[in-house]
Amino acid sequence: VKQEVKQQVEEKEDEDRREAMSSGLSYPEKPPVIGMILVGPRNDKGWSQAHFEGGQYAAEALDGKLITVDLVNPADNPDLTIPGIAEDMIDQGANIIFATSDDMKDGILEAAAMFPDTDFVWSSGDSALEGGKGYKPELENLANIMGQMEYGQMIAGCAAALKSKNGKIGFLGPLINDETRRLANATYLGAIHCSNQPIDFKTIWIGFWFHIPGVTLDPTQVTNEFFDEGRDVVISHIDTTEALVVGGQRAASGEDVWVVPYDYEGACEQAPEICLGVNYFNWGPDYLEIVEKSLNGEFINEWIWSEPDWDNMDESTIGWHHGPGLFEDEASKLDQFIDELASGMNLFMGPLNFEDGS
Repeated sequence: VKQEVKQQVEEKEDEDRREAMSSGLSYPEKPPVIGMILVGPRNDKGWSQAHFEGGQYAAEALDGKLITVDLVNPADNPDLTIPGIAEDMIDQGANIIFATSDDMKDGILEAAAMFPDTDFVWSSGDSALEGGKGYKPELENLANIMGQMEYGQMIAGCAAALKSKNGKIGFLGPLINDETRRLANATYLGAIHCSNQPIDFKTIWIGFWFHIPGVTLDPTQVTNEFFDEGRDVVISHIDTTEALVVGGQRAASGEDVWVVPYDYEGACEQAPEICLGVNYFNWGPDYLEIVEKSLNGEFINEWIWSEPDWDNMDESTIGWHHGPGLFEDEASKLDQFIDELASGMNLFMGPLNFEDGS
């Protein structure tokens, strides 16, 4: 009986091996192990949860395993290092490791240099971009990926402008770098394009991707300040959902206030009645493709800047969901704007002015 069972197991393994090889994957011996390093909690309804679910998507599609370490930031875990985490993940069998924050720059560069036989993906940065400020061609095992969220931010700005009664919009920003400046600009450009009144667009940067007590501004306080000064829409560009929580509380007391969250497609669930919609990252399809490349020995140090798939937003890296707070006529106008973007409209046109007008 034992011999018969053994034979059945071996036949099943042979069948799985043939199926894997016929699909173009080169892991006939065992499924992949994917490492995922998150800057925040995996259930933050924002940036980190979007990456976590993207990793789950890839692991499940390949019948693999996902290893996750979250809250990797100086405030929550000052003693954790990216190279140390990577070494532990490699010891657990990780074939490929994703570092999912701009804040992990120094650590992921060091880890990729320390472990040249392991593939790394940095969900940010320009280490693989020829001509980029941080170009590191010698790190052949490190790729970059980002989505063209400029489009998502334009849509968020348009939604806010269509909803606002007075044209006063607050933008809750994280830290200031090239990416966040560009995305804030994209939001403003979307707002002024869709508005039929002057737009008063105010940005406050809290200093990091989420609240760190004693280090950053408090996003709850900043959101309240936006509403206190008469802004009726707040667009959140931080990793977490404080703006939605505050908006929901103030709406419950009778105020007409609205919020656009960021990052995670389920973010509106926090306060659906005042949510205009969410521009979100759908990392799963791209992550699956990168892992497959790694498994097949086709991984390269490429710089991936994924465009929206306008015809199939469910599989697109960049997506948008209308929220319950967006009324039918407003949603219709926003759909027209999205169609214009899909047809090639470019709002990033000159002249370009600094804040002082020059």
